[in-house]
Order: sequence, then structure tokens, then C-alpha cells
Amino acid sequence: MTHGRVGETGYWEERMSHVRYIDRTRDYYLGEGYATPYRWAHFDDVPFTRLPRPLAECRLGLVTTSEMVIRGRESELEHVENDPTRPGYSLPMATPTTDLYSRKASYDKHATTLDDVDAYLPLTHLHRLVDERRIAGLAPRFQVVHSQYSQRRTLTVDAPRIFAELHEDRVDAAVLTAV
Repeated sequence: MTHGRVGETGYWEERMSHVRYIDRTRDYYLGEGYATPYRWAHFDDVPFTRLPRPLAECRLGLVTTSEMVIRGRESELEHVENDPTRPGYSLPMATPTTDLYSRKASYDKHATTLDDVDAYLPLTHLHRLVDERRIAGLAPRFQVVHSQYSQRRTLTVDAPRIFAELHEDRVDAAVLTAV
């Protein structure tokens, strides 16, 4: 059955394809000769909770693995590139997307590009939602965490840092994005 209008069941399902990154990562590891495929993190008890109030009354944060940089200010992040532990960092949420770019090197170049910043870092869309009063506000900064495959590092370094910054910014909910 074909559906022709937005909002009807099946409309987007018929028009979208998904990047199967989990399958591709598994296949990559097997192709590289690893005895077992990469094991994705799995938690029986997921630390998600209900929103404390309606979304229109919530302040949102944004966390991304897209390795964003502000044009002309790249030198401010040199310590991040030269540090083997590669800590995450924060950038101002009010930064115009025209001033941002991703220096991400590892992404599926056959499935996407980095040309449209709002496609993987929806700052313009989030600000519009504030203007439309669909959300109460945004945190003053967004967090950038590097893609890496250490579940231990994610749990013991990245997650606590991000949580602390989101808490400091009085965020009710966070949007997580990746390239």
C-alpha cells in the first residue's frame, strides 16, 4: 500500500534508507580478521527516566560525536588533537552553523557528507523549537565527545564529564547526535 501524504502510516518508511553502521562495524571487524565481531554496549537497566515536566517546559542539551570546530578558532582545540586520551570539549550553543564544521575523518562517506551541519548537529532546528515554544530553552553550550570504541572510557570518563556539564547547565533532557 502506498501512502502519499506526510503523517500517514508508512510515508517515511517508504522513502528513507538507514545507515546500517552496526552491521557495517561488525562486518569490518570480521573482515579485518578479528575472531569475534565488535561487541556493542548493552545494558539491562537503561539509565533513562521520564521527563520531569512537559517538553515545552524543558531545557535541552546537545551531545555530539561529530567533532565540531568553530572556523578560525581551531588552535583553541589543538590540545585535544595532541592528547592521546582525547578529552571531550564544549562549544557555545549560540554558534551559527555557518561558523561550524566537522573535522570528523571516520564516517560513511558513501552514505552522507559533512556539508549540511544541521543534518547531524541540529542547532538551527533546536533554536527554532525554542522560538516556537515547543521547548523552553537550550543549554548555553553543547558537548562534543570523540568517537572511540572503549566502553570503559565512555562509562568512566566521558559520561561523568558530560553528565556534570549538563547538570551544571540545568538541562532536563539531552539530544544525542552523530554523523
